[in-house]
Amino acid sequence: MKLTVIQSDITTIKVDAIVNAANSSLMGGGGVDGAIHRKGGSAILEACRVVRARQGKCNPGEAVITTAGNLPANYVIHTVGPVWNNGGKEKEELLRNCYINSLKFAIENGVKRIAFPNISTGIYKFPKNIAARIAVETVKNFDQDRIEEVTFVCFDQENFELYNELLEK
Repeated sequence: MKLTVIQSDITTIKVDAIVNAANSSLMGGGGVDGAIHRKGGSAILEACRVVRARQGKCNPGEAVITTAGNLPANYVIHTVGPVWNNGGKEKEELLRNCYINSLKFAIENGVKRIAFPNISTGIYKFPKNIAARIAVETVKNFDQDRIEEVTFVCFDQENFELYNELLEK
């Protein structure tokens, strides 16, 4: 599995699936979530409504998959990252589960190329260095042979540098 990092807007990336750093309502919000819902159009919101009707909200660490609407991907995998607050091992495990559950949905849906944003590092205040380490370690250690490429899409320079450093090791 090839791991890469780029600094870009995840809504413009042409892959099989992009991951959305969603909130538990799945109804759109700020940051990455808002951008994905805006650019993806009403099809994503409608698909999220169907998911909500079926299962209720999405808890931290969990993931669901929907259409990508107008985005240049086939799917959006929505995962809810933890709010850092005072942090700790439980929050780290929830973030790890975001990556694991997203990758499981990717495999179940034939995804070969997937792009991840920097989950929980915006308004959820997860320290960027810890989040980057968890993301890279979790993806590297995920035992599978179907996903060919994982791209970490960093919106800001600080995350881009952190991921670059981790992937060079």
